[in-house]
Amino acid sequence: MPEPYVPEEAVTHGDGGTAALAIGEAQSLAKAPGAGPPGGAPGARARSLWSDAWHDLRRNPVFVLSALVIVFLVIIAIWPQLIADGNPYRADLAKAQQGPEAGHPFGYDTQGRDVYTRVVYGARASITVGVCATAGAALLGGLLGSVAGFFGGWWDVLLSRLADIFFGIPILLGGLVFLSVVTSSTVWPVIGFIVLLGWPQIARIARGSVVTAKQNDYVQAARALGAGNGRMLLRHIAPNAVAPVIVVATIALGTYIALEATLSFLGAGLKPPTVSWGIDISAASTYVRNSPHMLLWPAGALSVTVLAFIMLGDAVRDALDPKLR
Repeated sequence: MPEPYVPEEAVTHGDGGTAALAIGEAQSLAKAPGAGPPGGAPGARARSLWSDAWHDLRRNPVFVLSALVIVFLVIIAIWPQLIADGNPYRADLAKAQQGPEAGHPFGYDTQGRDVYTRVVYGARASITVGVCATAGAALLGGLLGSVAGFFGGWWDVLLSRLADIFFGIPILLGGLVFLSVVTSSTVWPVIGFIVLLGWPQIARIARGSVVTAKQNDYVQAARALGAGNGRMLLRHIAPNAVAPVIVVATIALGTYIALEATLSFLGAGLKPPTVSWGIDISAASTYVRNSPHMLLWPAGALSVTVLAFIMLGDAVRDALDPKLR
Protein backbone atom coordinates (compact mmCIF):
# COMPACT_ATOMS: atom_id res chain seq x y z
CA MET A 1 0.00 0.00 0.00
CA PRO A 2 1.60 3.30 -0.98
CA GLU A 3 2.40 5.64 1.91
CA PRO A 4 0.20 8.71 2.22
CA TYR A 5 1.87 11.90 1.10
CA VAL A 6 1.22 15.25 2.69
CA PRO A 7 2.07 18.03 0.26
CA GLU A 8 4.64 20.47 1.57
CA GLU A 9 2.47 23.33 0.37
CA ALA A 10 0.13 22.48 3.24
CA VAL A 11 2.79 23.49 5.74
CA THR A 12 2.11 27.08 6.72
CA HIS A 13 4.85 29.61 7.19
CA GLY A 14 5.72 30.67 10.71
CA ASP A 15 4.96 27.30 12.35
CA GLY A 16 8.57 26.87 13.41
CA GLY A 17 9.11 23.97 11.03
CA THR A 18 7.06 21.64 13.24
CA ALA A 19 4.95 20.10 10.49
CA ALA A 20 7.89 19.98 8.12
CA LEU A 21 9.91 18.01 10.67
CA ALA A 22 7.06 15.55 11.21
CA ILE A 23 6.64 15.01 7.48
CA GLY A 24 10.38 14.63 6.99
CA GLU A 25 10.61 12.07 9.81
CA ALA A 26 7.78 9.97 8.42
CA GLN A 27 9.22 10.04 4.92
CA SER A 28 12.83 9.37 5.98
CA LEU A 29 11.84 6.39 8.15
CA ALA A 30 9.25 4.91 5.78
CA LYS A 31 10.65 5.28 2.27
CA ALA A 32 13.23 2.97 0.75
CA PRO A 33 16.82 4.23 0.47
CA GLY A 34 17.39 6.14 -2.74
CA ALA A 35 13.69 6.64 -3.43
CA GLY A 36 12.67 10.00 -4.79
CA PRO A 37 9.95 12.31 -3.48
CA PRO A 38 6.50 10.74 -3.23
CA GLY A 39 4.54 11.28 -6.37
CA GLY A 40 7.69 12.22 -8.27
CA ALA A 41 6.70 15.87 -8.43
CA PRO A 42 9.01 18.31 -6.68
CA GLY A 43 7.15 21.00 -4.80
CA ALA A 44 8.08 24.36 -3.44
CA ARG A 45 9.85 23.86 -0.13
CA ALA A 46 8.26 25.66 2.80
CA ARG A 47 10.48 28.12 4.64
CA SER A 48 11.52 27.10 8.12
CA LEU A 49 11.65 29.26 11.24
CA TRP A 50 15.30 30.06 10.54
CA SER A 51 14.61 31.07 6.95
CA ASP A 52 11.77 33.32 8.07
CA ALA A 53 13.97 34.79 10.81
CA TRP A 54 16.82 35.55 8.41
CA HIS A 55 14.35 37.04 5.95
CA ASP A 56 13.11 39.41 8.67
CA LEU A 57 16.55 40.21 10.09
CA ARG A 58 17.94 41.34 6.76
CA ARG A 59 15.20 43.93 6.57
CA ASN A 60 15.53 45.13 10.16
CA PRO A 61 17.65 48.31 10.33
CA VAL A 62 18.37 47.73 14.03
CA PHE A 63 19.88 44.33 13.26
CA VAL A 64 21.87 45.63 10.30
CA LEU A 65 23.30 48.57 12.24
CA SER A 66 24.18 46.54 15.34
CA ALA A 67 25.68 43.75 13.22
CA LEU A 68 27.90 46.22 11.36
CA VAL A 69 29.12 47.69 14.64
CA ILE A 70 29.84 44.23 16.05
CA VAL A 71 31.68 43.13 12.91
CA PHE A 72 33.81 46.27 13.11
CA LEU A 73 34.57 45.63 16.79
CA VAL A 74 35.51 42.01 16.12
CA ILE A 75 37.84 43.06 13.30
CA ILE A 76 39.69 45.62 15.39
CA ALA A 77 39.83 43.17 18.29
CA ILE A 78 41.64 40.68 16.05
CA TRP A 79 43.70 43.20 14.07
CA PRO A 80 43.95 46.46 16.05
CA GLN A 81 46.92 47.49 13.89
CA LEU A 82 44.50 48.23 11.06
CA ILE A 83 43.41 51.50 12.65
CA ALA A 84 45.96 52.05 15.43
CA ASP A 85 49.66 51.75 14.63
CA GLY A 86 50.87 52.93 18.06
CA ASN A 87 51.94 50.99 21.14
CA PRO A 88 49.33 50.97 23.94
CA TYR A 89 52.10 50.58 26.55
CA ARG A 90 54.34 53.38 25.36
CA ALA A 91 54.34 56.22 27.89
CA ASP A 92 55.63 59.80 27.77
CA LEU A 93 55.22 61.46 31.16
CA ALA A 94 55.85 64.86 29.62
CA LYS A 95 52.44 64.56 27.91
CA ALA A 96 50.50 63.15 30.87
CA GLN A 97 46.80 64.17 30.84
CA GLN A 98 47.23 66.34 27.77
CA GLY A 99 44.26 66.78 25.47
CA PRO A 100 43.91 65.83 21.81
CA GLU A 101 46.58 66.83 19.32
CA ALA A 102 47.55 65.94 15.77
CA GLY A 103 47.98 62.17 15.46
CA HIS A 104 46.50 61.59 18.93
CA PRO A 105 42.81 62.51 18.66
CA PHE A 106 41.82 61.17 22.12
CA GLY A 107 44.67 62.75 24.08
CA TYR A 108 46.86 61.09 26.71
CA ASP A 109 46.26 59.38 30.06
CA THR A 110 47.98 59.92 33.42
CA GLN A 111 51.11 58.12 32.26
CA GLY A 112 51.29 59.81 28.89
CA ARG A 113 49.95 56.85 26.93
CA ASP A 114 47.84 57.42 23.83
CA VAL A 115 44.17 57.03 24.80
CA TYR A 116 43.09 56.28 21.22
CA THR A 117 45.50 53.36 20.93
CA ARG A 118 44.44 51.96 24.29
CA VAL A 119 40.75 52.26 23.39
CA VAL A 120 41.34 50.31 20.18
CA TYR A 121 43.43 47.62 21.87
CA GLY A 122 40.99 47.42 24.78
CA ALA A 123 38.35 45.96 22.47
CA ARG A 124 40.30 42.70 22.31
CA ALA A 125 39.91 41.87 26.01
CA SER A 126 36.24 42.84 26.16
CA ILE A 127 35.24 40.96 23.01
CA THR A 128 37.26 37.90 24.04
CA VAL A 129 35.65 37.78 27.48
CA GLY A 130 32.15 38.34 26.08
CA VAL A 131 32.33 35.78 23.27
CA CYS A 132 34.15 33.04 25.19
CA ALA A 133 32.07 33.43 28.35
CA THR A 134 28.83 33.40 26.36
CA ALA A 135 29.90 30.35 24.35
CA GLY A 136 30.92 28.48 27.49
CA ALA A 137 27.77 29.36 29.42
CA ALA A 138 25.55 28.52 26.43
CA LEU A 139 27.19 25.14 25.82
CA LEU A 140 27.24 24.11 29.49
CA GLY A 141 23.81 25.49 30.33
CA GLY A 142 22.25 24.26 27.08
CA LEU A 143 23.58 20.74 27.59
CA LEU A 144 22.55 20.44 31.24
CA GLY A 145 19.19 22.09 30.64
CA SER A 146 18.42 19.83 27.68
CA VAL A 147 19.29 16.70 29.67
CA ALA A 148 17.13 17.84 32.59
CA GLY A 149 14.17 18.73 30.39
CA PHE A 150 14.30 15.67 28.14
CA PHE A 151 14.89 12.89 30.65
CA GLY A 152 13.19 14.47 33.69
CA GLY A 153 13.09 12.45 36.88
CA TRP A 154 16.05 12.66 39.23
CA TRP A 155 18.15 14.28 36.47
CA ASP A 156 15.74 17.19 36.44
CA VAL A 157 15.63 17.45 40.23
CA LEU A 158 19.41 17.29 40.62
CA LEU A 159 20.28 19.80 37.93
CA SER A 160 17.47 22.17 38.90
CA ARG A 161 18.58 22.26 42.54
CA LEU A 162 22.21 22.73 41.44
CA ALA A 163 21.17 25.67 39.29
CA ASP A 164 19.24 27.14 42.24
CA ILE A 165 22.40 27.06 44.35
CA PHE A 166 24.33 29.09 41.75
CA PHE A 167 21.36 31.42 41.32
CA GLY A 168 21.66 32.28 45.00
CA ILE A 169 25.19 33.69 44.55
CA PRO A 170 25.20 37.42 43.63
CA ILE A 171 27.30 37.53 40.50
CA LEU A 172 29.06 40.82 41.28
CA LEU A 173 29.79 39.93 44.91
CA GLY A 174 30.85 36.45 43.86
CA GLY A 175 33.23 37.95 41.30
CA LEU A 176 34.81 40.21 43.89
CA VAL A 177 35.37 37.27 46.24
CA PHE A 178 36.42 34.70 43.65
CA LEU A 179 38.69 36.89 41.53
CA SER A 180 40.30 38.73 44.44
CA VAL A 181 42.47 35.68 45.13
CA VAL A 182 43.48 35.24 41.47
CA THR A 183 46.83 36.74 40.52
CA SER A 184 46.71 35.97 36.80
CA SER A 185 46.46 38.99 34.49
CA THR A 186 44.90 37.00 31.62
CA VAL A 187 41.24 36.90 30.64
CA TRP A 188 40.70 33.21 31.44
CA PRO A 189 39.93 33.49 35.18
CA VAL A 190 37.27 36.11 34.39
CA ILE A 191 35.83 33.92 31.62
CA GLY A 192 35.78 30.88 33.90
CA PHE A 193 34.01 32.78 36.65
CA ILE A 194 31.33 34.16 34.29
CA VAL A 195 30.70 30.67 32.87
CA LEU A 196 30.48 29.26 36.41
CA LEU A 197 27.75 31.68 37.45
CA GLY A 198 26.19 32.28 34.03
CA TRP A 199 25.18 28.78 32.98
CA PRO A 200 22.10 28.41 35.29
CA GLN A 201 20.17 31.09 33.40
CA ILE A 202 20.83 29.38 30.05
CA ALA A 203 20.06 25.97 31.59
CA ARG A 204 16.68 27.13 32.87
CA ILE A 205 15.72 28.55 29.47
CA ALA A 206 16.92 25.40 27.68
CA ARG A 207 15.05 23.13 30.09
CA GLY A 208 11.78 24.99 29.62
CA SER A 209 12.16 24.96 25.83
CA VAL A 210 12.90 21.23 25.73
CA VAL A 211 10.00 20.39 28.05
CA THR A 212 7.66 22.35 25.78
CA ALA A 213 9.05 20.93 22.55
CA LYS A 214 8.93 17.27 23.61
CA GLN A 215 5.17 17.53 24.22
CA ASN A 216 4.47 18.25 20.55
CA ASP A 217 2.78 15.70 18.34
CA TYR A 218 5.66 15.36 15.89
CA VAL A 219 7.95 14.15 18.71
CA GLN A 220 5.40 11.54 19.74
CA ALA A 221 5.03 10.51 16.09
CA ALA A 222 8.80 10.15 15.75
CA ARG A 223 8.89 8.00 18.89
CA ALA A 224 6.09 5.81 17.53
CA LEU A 225 7.98 5.39 14.27
CA GLY A 226 10.99 4.03 16.15
CA ALA A 227 13.24 7.08 16.53
CA GLY A 228 15.63 6.83 19.46
CA ASN A 229 16.31 9.43 22.14
CA GLY A 230 19.35 10.80 20.36
CA ARG A 231 17.50 11.23 17.06
CA MET A 232 14.53 12.89 18.70
CA LEU A 233 16.68 15.25 20.76
CA LEU A 234 19.01 16.30 17.95
CA ARG A 235 16.65 16.23 14.96
CA HIS A 236 13.31 17.32 16.39
CA ILE A 237 13.61 18.86 19.83
CA ALA A 238 16.87 20.82 19.60
CA PRO A 239 16.00 22.77 16.40
CA ASN A 240 12.74 23.93 17.99
CA ALA A 241 14.19 24.57 21.46
CA VAL A 242 17.43 26.37 20.60
CA ALA A 243 15.90 29.69 19.54
CA PRO A 244 15.26 31.02 23.09
CA VAL A 245 18.78 29.98 24.10
CA ILE A 246 20.27 31.94 21.21
CA VAL A 247 18.25 35.02 22.12
CA VAL A 248 19.21 34.92 25.79
CA ALA A 249 22.88 34.22 24.98
CA THR A 250 23.06 37.12 22.51
CA ILE A 251 21.69 39.58 25.05
CA ALA A 252 23.85 38.09 27.82
CA LEU A 253 26.98 38.68 25.74
CA GLY A 254 26.63 42.43 26.15
CA THR A 255 25.91 41.96 29.86
CA TYR A 256 29.07 39.89 30.30
CA ILE A 257 31.17 42.58 28.63
CA ALA A 258 29.74 45.14 31.05
CA LEU A 259 30.37 42.74 33.96
CA GLU A 260 34.03 42.34 32.98
CA ALA A 261 34.45 46.11 32.82
CA THR A 262 32.76 46.50 36.22
CA LEU A 263 34.98 43.88 37.86
CA SER A 264 38.07 45.43 36.26
CA PHE A 265 36.96 48.87 37.46
CA LEU A 266 36.71 47.50 41.01
CA GLY A 267 40.15 45.92 40.72
CA ALA A 268 38.99 42.29 40.76
CA GLY A 269 38.73 41.56 37.03
CA LEU A 270 41.46 42.01 34.49
CA LYS A 271 44.69 43.39 35.87
CA PRO A 272 47.55 45.41 34.35
CA PRO A 273 49.39 45.09 32.04
CA THR A 274 46.27 43.84 30.22
CA VAL A 275 44.69 46.65 28.22
CA SER A 276 41.04 46.88 29.24
CA TRP A 277 38.36 49.54 29.08
CA GLY A 278 37.44 48.83 32.71
CA ILE A 279 41.02 49.35 33.88
CA ASP A 280 41.34 52.63 31.98
CA ILE A 281 37.98 53.86 33.29
CA SER A 282 39.08 53.07 36.84
CA ALA A 283 42.38 54.89 36.37
CA ALA A 284 40.68 57.93 34.83
CA SER A 285 37.82 58.25 37.34
CA THR A 286 39.97 60.28 39.76
CA TYR A 287 40.87 62.84 37.10
CA VAL A 288 37.46 63.22 35.44
CA ARG A 289 37.19 66.93 36.29
CA ASN A 290 40.59 67.98 34.96
CA SER A 291 40.94 65.46 32.12
CA PRO A 292 37.48 64.17 31.12
CA HIS A 293 38.79 62.80 27.81
CA MET A 294 40.57 60.01 29.69
CA LEU A 295 37.22 58.68 30.93
CA LEU A 296 34.81 59.56 28.15
CA TRP A 297 36.48 57.65 25.31
CA PRO A 298 36.86 54.20 26.94
CA ALA A 299 33.45 54.59 28.62
CA GLY A 300 31.91 55.54 25.27
CA ALA A 301 33.49 52.54 23.54
CA LEU A 302 32.17 50.25 26.28
CA SER A 303 28.67 51.72 26.05
CA VAL A 304 28.52 51.39 22.26
CA THR A 305 29.71 47.76 22.43
CA VAL A 306 27.19 46.72 25.09
CA LEU A 307 24.38 48.57 23.32
CA ALA A 308 25.22 46.91 19.98
CA PHE A 309 24.97 43.40 21.44
CA ILE A 310 21.75 44.18 23.32
CA MET A 311 20.18 45.64 20.17
CA LEU A 312 21.30 42.56 18.22
CA GLY A 313 19.72 40.30 20.83
CA ASP A 314 16.45 42.24 20.72
CA ALA A 315 16.34 41.99 16.92
CA VAL A 316 17.04 38.24 17.02
CA ARG A 317 14.35 37.78 19.67
CA ASP A 318 11.77 39.60 17.57
CA ALA A 319 12.66 37.48 14.53
CA LEU A 320 12.62 34.12 16.31
CA ASP A 321 9.52 34.61 18.45
CA PRO A 322 6.46 33.45 16.48
CA LYS A 323 4.17 35.39 18.83
CA LEU A 324 5.68 38.66 17.58
CA ARG A 325 5.04 37.92 13.91
